[in-house]
Amino acid sequence: MRIDLTGLRTGPSQVWGALRLVPLLREEPVENLRLHAIAYGDAQRSRVQITNKVSYHAYIPHGFVADWNRDTGDGEESAAFGTQIVGADGTVQGMPVHFHRRMTKKEGKRRVRFLPLHLAMEGYLALHFGGPTVAWREWSDRVIRNGLSPRTEAAYRGAVVPGLQDALRVFEIHEGQCGVLVYSADVLAAAFVVPHPDDYRELHPTLLLDMYGELVYQYALMMPAVQEFPVRLDEARIGSLAELRAAAVGQSRVWAGFDDAAIADALLEHDYTAERAYQMGDFDLMRFRPVFRPGEENHIGEAIVDGAGRIAYLKTFRLSEAQIRRGYLLELLAAHDWRLAAAAASIDTTAEGLRGRIRAAGFELMLRAKGE
Repeated sequence: MRIDLTGLRTGPSQVWGALRLVPLLREEPVENLRLHAIAYGDAQRSRVQITNKVSYHAYIPHGFVADWNRDTGDGEESAAFGTQIVGADGTVQGMPVHFHRRMTKKEGKRRVRFLPLHLAMEGYLALHFGGPTVAWREWSDRVIRNGLSPRTEAAYRGAVVPGLQDALRVFEIHEGQCGVLVYSADVLAAAFVVPHPDDYRELHPTLLLDMYGELVYQYALMMPAVQEFPVRLDEARIGSLAELRAAAVGQSRVWAGFDDAAIADALLEHDYTAERAYQMGDFDLMRFRPVFRPGEENHIGEAIVDGAGRIAYLKTFRLSEAQIRRGYLLELLAAHDWRLAAAAASIDTTAEGLRGRIRAAGFELMLRAKGE
């Protein structure tokens, strides 16, 4: 899968400290698909039952409902779902519990509920979740019996990312805006795209409810303010209001294209492994993960695409280097049927060297201890 942002163009970026927000504008909205959301209060939690033995526990303060091929101005109430993280014993004092059977659920004839970003994160956590397919002597009895359960990852809520709340409150929402790119210290942190400008105006505040990776939080907290786009007009060539207007329009065009190369490098030039989570008429709800490459930008995410593969909805999560290494190691081991020697030889290292990488990635419980 490739991410196709045909029909979207960038607008002038806006800077707040280490954060840069780049609006994404549509010339023609996607009229036959609409998104809605209702946010619950913070003091709630949720559990999504994946199978009889596997469930997903997470902080999920909001959900999205997609309507397709219907009039969305009928005043019908949209559903949304909220959560708080659940302890090992399954109890949290004073908080109602929401139980869901799946990450996506049909809510009507042409309506489906899904949990934004958690659809993608659950796919990442489930990566080779079953563990070794053969009981090789290198692997612990625990991982052979239970697989990689439990798998956990940490993230930061948008409201605690320094500067993000102020930026979303102060910055202009452009006419025709259907998305935004969030940069932290000029590194792409997240992409968010919706079908229609009205959807974006409704869902703009939900960026504070989304989850962001460790790198995004650290850059926003520690890095200096990023450079704003400099506007330079040649006074010698401006002798009238018409010429001033033309010069301003030209600068706006240059400004709007300021981030195009960065977008291509971070998202568009990468291949992704994708799976369909739900079919919605002419649209498919997909979740995707990268070909894990340590040392490079890697994003997981979810998208709603039309029959031509063009993006109607997109939400991405930038993985930390540690998360990239974990994904890379799991893919490497699975590709070699969990045989340590074969996997190690494929990356020009020894089995003991690969053991060290597995321990450093936090997977030490996978390995058989001495004396077992």
